[in-house]
Amino acid sequence: MNEGPHRTAPVADRTEPARHPLLNVSAVVAGLVAVVVAYAGPMAVVFQAADAASLRPETLESWVWAVSVGSGVTGLVLSWAQRMPVVAAWSTPGAALLASALDRYSFAEAVGAYLVAAALTVLVGATGLFGALMRWMPPSVASAMLAGILLQFGMDLFLAAESDLWLVAAMLAAYLLCKVRVPRWSIAAALTTGCVIVAATGRFDWDMDRLGPAQPEFTVPDFSLGAVTGLALPLFLVTMASQNAPGVAVLRAGGYRPDPNRLVLGTGIASTVLAPFGCHAVNLGAITAAICTGPEVHEQPERRFAAGVYCGAFYVVVGLLGTAVVGLFTAVPGPLVASIAGIALLGAFGSATAAATRAEEHREGAVLTLLTTASGMELFGIGSTFWGLLLGTAVSLLTSRRPSRTA
Repeated sequence: MNEGPHRTAPVADRTEPARHPLLNVSAVVAGLVAVVVAYAGPMAVVFQAADAASLRPETLESWVWAVSVGSGVTGLVLSWAQRMPVVAAWSTPGAALLASALDRYSFAEAVGAYLVAAALTVLVGATGLFGALMRWMPPSVASAMLAGILLQFGMDLFLAAESDLWLVAAMLAAYLLCKVRVPRWSIAAALTTGCVIVAATGRFDWDMDRLGPAQPEFTVPDFSLGAVTGLALPLFLVTMASQNAPGVAVLRAGGYRPDPNRLVLGTGIASTVLAPFGCHAVNLGAITAAICTGPEVHEQPERRFAAGVYCGAFYVVVGLLGTAVVGLFTAVPGPLVASIAGIALLGAFGSATAAATRAEEHREGAVLTLLTTASGMELFGIGSTFWGLLLGTAVSLLTSRRPSRTA
């Protein structure tokens, strides 16, 4: 009579993890850390882009809601369906591109460009052209374009020191010190340091009356040739090259075998649906994905998908409270936002610069791309990013013996 329970107990123990795949405290913590890192750094770039374009607070609030909910739902669904920690995010390089170009177009034109970029993303995902596109474009040129976009953010970090030296110095010191010990918290440490200094000096003015659920705002798109060539194409290419490609690489490094085309298709669909509400691009995360794919989440890789699910859920919660996020960033002085944006992009700028000059056969094209993009020149109503990409690709393909085969 006593043997029955002894025989069935091991079976219950073996099946219990499968019944409760989300009961993982480490996955909850990893998902929360990924969201904190995302809002501590990349979101500052979105606010800087909105400030450059002088967007209304209501439009900015809708933008925050769209990228947050879009990233959250995409990551949650893909993580659950693919059983791997797929972390979606908004395009930080894309927001950096908008910060330097959005003031030349109306927001309706920008939304039209978002839709074109999203349609291209759906196209390459549905047809399997993602890998082919990456092979066609010299990777050094794509990296140089990104470096040219990010250069201004790095310079703005130090220009902010002219008006608030001690704030910038303290934030940079916090970032560097934390980078040595706990790199994943370095950006959050810089933001926390800046907020503490601002609050202690009485420069933090957060209007608590603005707290409440976000109010999405629909914008009717306006399609113009200038916005398509100056915004849509560069946004599409920089998101593919500097966000989706690294995002797939992070998953592979974690021991997974993702289907790149299916993942990119999912991000493209989300971007298309939410573009009229201000979402410039939803894509695969790289830095935040690395937080959710490590062994700290779970010793069994097949159980780590829970971190992606929780990360997506946290994104949605924050997105629904978009007014709080907007209020937080508008309550702090400009030097803090410029500093955290520059600090958050230091790593991306360093990686892009190194990748741009690594291949000697494409170095001339990459250098021309970087300089042209960073110059801010505008010809025929088309911004410098497009001309830098066009010139660099042409020079690289003409001066090299054969196109690069590396993605």
